[in-house]
Amino acid sequence: MGLDLIASQSVPTLVLGEALTLVSWWKPLLFVPPFVAWAWIVSSVLDKHAAKYYLERERWNFIHSGAAIVALAAAIFMPPVGQNGSLTWIISLVVFSLALLASVGAYIASANKDERVPANGRVTLDFIKSAIGSTDKPGKKKAGKAKAGTPSLVLRRPDKSAVEIPEPDAPEYELRLAAEAMAIKAFDNRSTRVELLQNTKETFQTLFHIDGMKVPGETMPAATGVKIIDFWKAAAKLDVNDRRKKQAGDVTIERGTVKNKFHLETVGGQAGQRLTIIIDPEQQVRKTAEQIGWTPEQTDLIKSWTNQRGGAILLAGMPEGGRTTTLYTVLKIHDAYTNNVQTVETEIEDGVEGVRQNRWDAQAEGPDFPTLVRSILRRDPDVVALSDVPDAQTAKEVLKADQDKCRVWCSIQADGAVGAIQQWMKLVGDAEATANSVRGVVAEKLIRKLCINCKQAYQPAPDVLKKLGLPADKVKQLFKKGGEVLVKNKPETCPVCQGTGYLQRDGAFEVFEITDGAREMIKAQNWAGVKAELRKSGLPSIQQAALRKAVDGITSVEEVLRITAEAAPAKPAAPKPAAKPTA
Repeated sequence: MGLDLIASQSVPTLVLGEALTLVSWWKPLLFVPPFVAWAWIVSSVLDKHAAKYYLERERWNFIHSGAAIVALAAAIFMPPVGQNGSLTWIISLVVFSLALLASVGAYIASANKDERVPANGRVTLDFIKSAIGSTDKPGKKKAGKAKAGTPSLVLRRPDKSAVEIPEPDAPEYELRLAAEAMAIKAFDNRSTRVELLQNTKETFQTLFHIDGMKVPGETMPAATGVKIIDFWKAAAKLDVNDRRKKQAGDVTIERGTVKNKFHLETVGGQAGQRLTIIIDPEQQVRKTAEQIGWTPEQTDLIKSWTNQRGGAILLAGMPEGGRTTTLYTVLKIHDAYTNNVQTVETEIEDGVEGVRQNRWDAQAEGPDFPTLVRSILRRDPDVVALSDVPDAQTAKEVLKADQDKCRVWCSIQADGAVGAIQQWMKLVGDAEATANSVRGVVAEKLIRKLCINCKQAYQPAPDVLKKLGLPADKVKQLFKKGGEVLVKNKPETCPVCQGTGYLQRDGAFEVFEITDGAREMIKAQNWAGVKAELRKSGLPSIQQAALRKAVDGITSVEEVLRITAEAAPAKPAAPKPAAKPTA
């Protein structure tokens, strides 16, 4: 009976399990294109870029590898999302792509802020496109690389038309090569300015301005120098036949996808012709309050001045000492949309959004400089900035402005805050008027920054620290310039700074508010007393600000001593009025 009972029960039939498709075959293929594109960019663009500019190549390769692992983990182990996991693969693809993009974005953001990367070496979309276009097949010559002795730059006139390349057998062909060679050398050595001037009756000399220092370049026969000046004048559409009048124009230089602006200025005199080329002038004067070199306390004080009205603020510095950059930085802090902000400039080096910039041209017919300043001050502006105060009449026009409403920023040539007040008093001609008109002073000197790729740390001697006024118990190390790096245990010239040991410049500032005590000292012309009153604010002098940068490893003690060395006293010249040019 037991057997019959067992036999009567239904026994399930065992069958092979049906195949279960977890994901469509085409969905994993969608992960391949972003991964291949990412791998190519990392290996062919970013890795080479890091190697070229010494940007911790191994660390970035580790970061990229980590991003790839995170991306693959997101693609494989993403938990089900949506009904029956229908959205899982979409979310996985998005997270996969974002993880890869994160490493690329992190590198670009870090590299473009690094001081070792010049402006024309920053990673941009055009830079990546250029890298894609320059990828060559094995055995073929790299595209876009010019042969030796052939023009390799595109020169564009102000109307965007290209300067034609002469035929190789034409006499102008060698002139084109010589002009390009000067431009290429300026790019290679990081020049911000190039001068071509006659140093003897028979020769011309090129001077390259590198981090504020003049470095002599090639010497050439006078006839060649004149021809090169004429070439650049023709490219900028200037009057080649006029060899005495001051002229200015622009030429755009294209090197692949990289574009640079050459601002040309030419003038003639008894010493011969002179050509000055300023490279990318707009980029040189574009700084934020965080980039220019102010301390946090100085930044707070200057920002408070932009919320006040009335009186003059003096911006002091030496020629090519950063005054224009400081002036533009201050103007950008003002709210130009709720205030009437205007400038009077002899040369507009960059545009400031919302600010009406008025250019005074000494060669053009019209009012002289002080007359133009008076005209603008009578229009009831809230803020006026003067790129220069060339004469006493201009300073007196500033005094006539509404001292309760109109704030005037005056850029003047002076060595330090006290020197700026003295110079202002010479222009004004009255100590009491000086004391009542000046509300603050910003003085600066530019200081070279140590190359972060080759700078060397050392332990300073206690007596050296004592002479510098630095506490020996707190300052354990300082830095000095290097100029060389070890490559396979062999010293080689640093490729970032080209062996100078310095890379770019920073500002050392002193920022002082004119207090009642300082005002009384100015009226008495007690300059030692003025200096003592300014120091009571607790804000650093130029020397103290520069020493702070040395302690922080930004610059060297030698550079601090160079910029703060006392200049030889010179007899001040009487201010001359800015006369209107005659026909």
